Amino acid sequence: MGAAMPKKIRVAVLFGGKSNEHSISVASAGGVIGAIDTAKYEVVPVGITKTGEFVPYEVDPKKLALSEGLKTVASKGETIRFTLDGSREIFEVDKAGKQSSLGVIDVVFPVLHGKFGEDGTIQGYLELAGIPYVGNGVLASSVAMDKEFSKTLFKAAGIPTPDFKVVTAKQMVNDPESALEKLSGLKLPVFVKPARAGSSVGITKVKSADKLADAVAEALTHDDKVIVEVGVVGREIECAVLEGKGDEPERVSVAGEIVVTGREFYDFEAKYVDSDAAKLTCPAEISDSDLKQMQQLAKKAFRALGCEGLARVDFFLTKDGFMLNEINTMPGFTSISMFPRCFGESGLSLTDLVSELIELALEN
Repeated sequence: MGAAMPKKIRVAVLFGGKSNEHSISVASAGGVIGAIDTAKYEVVPVGITKTGEFVPYEVDPKKLALSEGLKTVASKGETIRFTLDGSREIFEVDKAGKQSSLGVIDVVFPVLHGKFGEDGTIQGYLELAGIPYVGNGVLASSVAMDKEFSKTLFKAAGIPTPDFKVVTAKQMVNDPESALEKLSGLKLPVFVKPARAGSSVGITKVKSADKLADAVAEALTHDDKVIVEVGVVGREIECAVLEGKGDEPERVSVAGEIVVTGREFYDFEAKYVDSDAAKLTCPAEISDSDLKQMQQLAKKAFRALGCEGLARVDFFLTKDGFMLNEINTMPGFTSISMFPRCFGESGLSLTDLVSELIELALEN
């Protein structure tokens, strides 16, 4: 008799979710599932509807691509139930409430962006379930999602980042005049952003003080805390970071660059709808010394937040050097996403990248 075939590792890929980045998550999941090494891994796709239901989902990665339009996870009546007893077994529940086992899950790849997916919420749930998962833990995810706290930690670590002030919904209700007055010390133009949102949702560039109130009101429709940052003149440079195996140091990719045309900044439309609004270049044309400095700062930022697994780190390259904009703990995996592109240009294919992320999750 021949040797038995090794058992495939079962990977539940979570996507969709309750955030306003739902459709981007679906497209990213298509990228991950399309690249996964099916000789080593068995994929169990689990969609999450906009109301938070976990549902079975048959995936054709090609149909989830951004070029096919933004997709939504919808319920057909059946749901998926994760157990919290440490068994890692999951069940499908039909419309009548009857449960059938889908077996044990070895690891989860939460390809979820934004609120409830990238903010430590799903990570805490998976910790309760006792299932290893790809990417950052509860604390790093939560802190990175909050621009106020992450920037405070970056400054404490000595990493240059733009000056900012914070306004909350409560402050705007109780004393809006004082709340807006404290922003007057920031040099215009400023960017007004929801403190805990991604994909440039709810962001306004403000060039005159009389427009601040409207911009804050817009951002508050997405979050109850708003961060107002001084605008930075510089090139938008990004890189990808991958945690090292064992005692190995982090690996940082080559640099990518975003050049926006015809818009004030790299907003949601430019990222995912209007393909002519921005040009993404990888590798970016920067000097060897700038590349080295960027990679060192990216590692420093990764460590400052206690990141694990992966991150995309976004910088401004100014005449005085690099300024850190933000760190993204579950970057996109779509066909246009910078994270896989930068590692691809660094010699790591998307299939190998996905495999490494799964292996890191099992190791951690």
